[in-house]
Amino acid sequence: MKILITGHQGFIGQNMMEALSSEHEVDGLEWNDALPNLLGYDWVIHLGAITSTTEHDVEKVMEYNYDFSRYLLIECEKAGVNLQYASSASVYGTYREFKEDSLKFPKSPYAWSKYLFDRFFEKFAEQGRWNKIKVQGFRYFNVYGPYEDHKGEQASPFHKFTTQAKETGVIKLFEGSDRFFRDFIHVNDVVDIHKKFLKINKSGIFNVGTGKPRSFEDVAKEIATEFNATIQYIPMPDNLKNQYQEFTCADLTHLEDNLNDVENHS
Repeated sequence: MKILITGHQGFIGQNMMEALSSEHEVDGLEWNDALPNLLGYDWVIHLGAITSTTEHDVEKVMEYNYDFSRYLLIECEKAGVNLQYASSASVYGTYREFKEDSLKFPKSPYAWSKYLFDRFFEKFAEQGRWNKIKVQGFRYFNVYGPYEDHKGEQASPFHKFTTQAKETGVIKLFEGSDRFFRDFIHVNDVVDIHKKFLKINKSGIFNVGTGKPRSFEDVAKEIATEFNATIQYIPMPDNLKNQYQEFTCADLTHLEDNLNDVENHS
């Protein structure tokens, strides 16, 4: 297959490029690149986005994450090219039900940009707009793994805690982290789901997680033990308090039903 990956130099993009390049003809696209002629491609995997949940320039976030995603979807439809795109569990906000059709409560410009594009896709899908192509949105929960170095404060706790343990011997953990549970999934598992869905003749939005949340404190203690580090508890910054997701847990029923259908018919 011939595949175009947007955001191919990012965290998940680099992992995706490595995994697919040995099996397919793969090209990468970054923000400063012009969108190539899509004719001849089988799939576009759209990972490019402003991923910072603390970015408050709403216009900038909407331009990159929403406007460009809409443009790309329409161009894929014109060219007859299938699309996979990255959504986010941040659309659920502080609600504690995580089915794809559960209520949404986005709390940041980033979360709103992801919710609005999901909504744009779903509303037109209901009208049969995208029937000529497959469109698959993957609502990532907390992804971690190689190539997070450039993400700074947006890196996963696994990366931040490991870096702190190695460099200073002290892991800084928000107070109350024993009560903060997230659904952490390794990037290799995310990439594997993308690869499997390239062969699935189905459109829709799918949660991508493990369904097994862990506390931040549990992760910190595991890493502290591995590197003989200590843990320092610090107050949560004010800019995070109103949007912080204290709990996430992917409902994987929809995802697993589709994966099982493929396995049962293969």
